[in-house]
Amino acid sequence: MVSPPRRRLRVSPLLAWIAVAPFAVWAAARLAGIDSAVHIWGVGVALMTGTPYVAAASLLAVPIALAARRAAVIAVAVAASVLLAAVVLPRAAGSAPTATGPSLRILTVNLFFGAGDAATVVDLVRRLDPDVLNTQELTPEAVRALDAAGVGTLLPYRHLEDGPGPSGSGIYARHPLTAAPDFVPEGGHNMPRARLALPSGPPVEIVDVHTLAPLNGHDVAQWTAELAALPAASPGVVRVLAGDFNASLDHAALRAVLGRGYADAADATGDGLTTTWPADRRFPPLITIDHVLYDERASAVSTSVHSVPGSDHRAFFAELRLPRSL
Repeated sequence: MVSPPRRRLRVSPLLAWIAVAPFAVWAAARLAGIDSAVHIWGVGVALMTGTPYVAAASLLAVPIALAARRAAVIAVAVAASVLLAAVVLPRAAGSAPTATGPSLRILTVNLFFGAGDAATVVDLVRRLDPDVLNTQELTPEAVRALDAAGVGTLLPYRHLEDGPGPSGSGIYARHPLTAAPDFVPEGGHNMPRARLALPSGPPVEIVDVHTLAPLNGHDVAQWTAELAALPAASPGVVRVLAGDFNASLDHAALRAVLGRGYADAADATGDGLTTTWPADRRFPPLITIDHVLYDERASAVSTSVHSVPGSDHRAFFAELRLPRSL
């Protein structure tokens, strides 16, 4: 008995284009870097943080395009998937560190209006042994709680610009700090900046980053201005920018910061897809907006994320290797 031939699934070209077009538009927007230029009340900026998920979902459009049996829609589906994969997958690869100077260990945590558990933060300082702790949303109450938990014993130097609500930030350090000039555009959160006097190695400057969340048209403009105002890497100092950037590597404004002489620690260690926010839900964090950016003459050795009860961000830790000299 001869079996009847099996019918292959056929999809109409129109349906295939409907399935493929959103991924093609997303890939084009990501490559063109128009997330902050084309938005409605910040939606374009917020959506772009979902690029890793869109890259994975774009694979589903390829078999739909193949089923339509039209060369054009197949080509667009494959191109969109390949382009999205090309901007996302390298974050999971990492690279070998090349700098051979002293180590610099930095921990950064957003305390969510000062509600992050101070004892947990200080316990992380004990376990991870950072040279620097950058804090965002540092309220006066949080300063007192951190002091009561013993942060001053472990990190005796500080440059704090604490304030109410989300406005405050502060740098704690194992070695002496010298305040550096302010650079933050008016209307944003405090972002303290200080020189760190390490026992050996090149001069180091730490910037505690907390940009305004780009939630509407005005805030997108402020967020863009703040990222643009972050100081570029400089020949005479190793500068490290660490904190809550409210931006992912899929935002053109953050990639512009990287283009001024920086590398992203998580990206360099193959942890670039590790998420940091929101960390106070029943589901895992969805996006990566907390970063340690370092002068590209240095290297990233390792990174990790850590939960802090009371905060909506994971704490982010990075061990860097500085250049031996400048």
